[in-house]
Amino acid sequence: MLHLDSQPKRILVVRSLPGLGDLLCSVPALRALRTVFPASQISFLGLPELRWFGDRFSHLMDDWVEFAGYPGIPEGWQGVEAIPPFLAAQQARNYDLAIQLHGNGSYINPFLMLLGAKLNAGFFVPGQFCPDPRHFLPYPAGEPEIWRMLRLLEFLQIPLQGDQLEFPLQSSDHAAYHRQVQHHGLQPQSYVCIHPGASGDDRRWSTEGFAAVADALAQQGYTIVLTGNAAERSLTEQVAQRMVSHPINVAGQTQLGAMAILLQQAALLVCNDTGISHLAAAMKTPSVVVFSNSETQRWAPLNRDRHRVVDVRQAQTATSKMVLAEAEHLLAKQPQWEVACAG
Repeated sequence: MLHLDSQPKRILVVRSLPGLGDLLCSVPALRALRTVFPASQISFLGLPELRWFGDRFSHLMDDWVEFAGYPGIPEGWQGVEAIPPFLAAQQARNYDLAIQLHGNGSYINPFLMLLGAKLNAGFFVPGQFCPDPRHFLPYPAGEPEIWRMLRLLEFLQIPLQGDQLEFPLQSSDHAAYHRQVQHHGLQPQSYVCIHPGASGDDRRWSTEGFAAVADALAQQGYTIVLTGNAAERSLTEQVAQRMVSHPINVAGQTQLGAMAILLQQAALLVCNDTGISHLAAAMKTPSVVVFSNSETQRWAPLNRDRHRVVDVRQAQTATSKMVLAEAEHLLAKQPQWEVACAG
């Protein structure tokens, strides 16, 4: 339970992680905080290049604070000379509450204590530094990422507002999406998105596997749309070169908001364990997520009916057939998903 003398005027949420999935998984916790503290100024301590998240989710936060880095934390490092002025600026803001949603606390908790908040809350590793047993929860390592953060709010007796993801859309997103679909002649529910990229090579399934699944779905009448960012263009081109059918390659041509609508209108997404899988979950798009080298329990979508998981580490043979089987099962339920999305 939070031991606050009054409604906090200023709250700081600390989660300076780089991935789209890292950000989207924090949305249910942010939604709960905003609901319980509607009049508080909620700031988010994140990486400078991810300020767009604060802008898009302005209904859940009021301010984006750029993390200047700290020893032991790989993200956001700007050099030791940046730390003193950053800490001084944060201490001057007089936060009433700082909530650490960054990780288990091994390195971030000492940093948290330097921000000068009147009250701190977060996670700690048993046997390691615990700033305040009343407000710090042993890190729930066995939980899905979304629920790791929600367990802390439960511990603090902050009522939850569901565990579903969301992704607000803007008018510019719709305009960009319509330009793209008109250019390629795409119709809603007539295409499947194939996303072969991920943040690291060890989290990427083979381009041959994606190509085989894409060709099989193309033979069933679906248009194949290859997606990714600009850096993944060569990867989607490799998939296209391995395909017999002719896909539409939009990698590097679609901003995130338009990508969200492209997913929303797709019949299915087939991807690696990466941020796009969480975006699909937010848009309620059925998906097959291939896990190659990450924690399935932690990062898989919560709804295992709408989103299917294939862990290639557990598959001895015929992995592409397994992925295709899950894809076909979801596509067979397409009318059900259309009704659910409409509702």
